[in-house]
Amino acid sequence: MKLKEVVDSYMEKVPEVKEYCERCLRTERWDGNVVLMIVDAAFTSIGLNYFQAVVPKVEKFRKELVEPGKFRTLEDLIIVNDVELGRIWKNKRSWQMAKSVASYLVKIKKERELDDRHAFIYWAKYAKLENWEKDPIGKIQGVGINTFQYLRMMGGIDTVMPDKIVKRVIGEILVKANMRMPSTDIDFIRLVEQIAKNSGYRAIELCWMTWLIQSESGKSRIEKYSSVLPRI
Repeated sequence: MKLKEVVDSYMEKVPEVKEYCERCLRTERWDGNVVLMIVDAAFTSIGLNYFQAVVPKVEKFRKELVEPGKFRTLEDLIIVNDVELGRIWKNKRSWQMAKSVASYLVKIKKERELDDRHAFIYWAKYAKLENWEKDPIGKIQGVGINTFQYLRMMGGIDTVMPDKIVKRVIGEILVKANMRMPSTDIDFIRLVEQIAKNSGYRAIELCWMTWLIQSESGKSRIEKYSSVLPRI
């Protein structure tokens, strides 16, 4: 099959993905709350099921700490008591990562006189995939290439994460189109970005597609999580 035909056959299963990705590229996930986006990325980084483990805990964080007004800005995340955070999510590495990311974005806020959202967007705009480990956020313990790319996407960059699900589904597409899987994560990311361009999609749409076509309990994630997806 031709590459575009293969990609189209996958994308037509998740027509809603364009709307979700547009919100992500506008840095409007979690109602545009950057603290929640960073917490989401920090929880996601340890590899648990996103919809079953991460989303409920981010929601708990939002309801117990953000809605009551305890967390209004990135600065609040930096100074909050670790014991209080531990009631929401017990993994200390996640919280340390979240606080370190917040600290760097606060530095941008002060230097550029920006708000949380625009500081996040500013970082994503200038963060480079090549030599990502040397980026101030890429250097943070717990931030691997997947988390780095996830943060860039939420900051408005049209790209893809090279995680195992994305690689598995894109790998299927490559086999059907008689194409080879790249050997490195960066080459994989660049290939998917090119495939998206050649197929008339965004790279981020291909990325989200791979997650959302997965099934749980006999239902697609689009169907199973239809109530929560428009909010995240």
